[in-house]
Amino acid sequence: MDILTPPRTVATRLAQWEEQADAVVPTKAAGANLLVATWNLRAFGDLTKAWKTGEGISPKQNFADIHAIAAVIQRFDVVAVQEVRGNLRALRYLLKVLGEHWAFILTDVTLGKDSNNERLAFLFDTYRVKPSGLACELVVPLEQDAG
Repeated sequence: MDILTPPRTVATRLAQWEEQADAVVPTKAAGANLLVATWNLRAFGDLTKAWKTGEGISPKQNFADIHAIAAVIQRFDVVAVQEVRGNLRALRYLLKVLGEHWAFILTDVTLGKDSNNERLAFLFDTYRVKPSGLACELVVPLEQDAG
């Protein structure tokens, strides 16, 4: 099953989704704007490799969901995605749908009992922005605090 070839019913639904996104997100304009967004994609980690998730199947996110997410993200230059889990399957498929000119920078997975194994991902359109090379984070979970 190829994520880059949606079935006709999914493609029709995605076209409607994209039309709605076009109505609310400004168009990218070289030299005139920089579109930045943040999106909390709840528990964005694993993925059901199907176009529809069956009843009682986990994870709920599937190929159609990835395309819908990509349809929104591609309208921006930089998107901070919150709640990216340690399992990067959904993120990898999202980048495949976005295309080769999209890249990402990730934080480490936050450790600790309340962390939910989450991290932050910055996705960016390399046609519009380039990373400076400076990215860092230091996280010390409370249970490891020497204080």
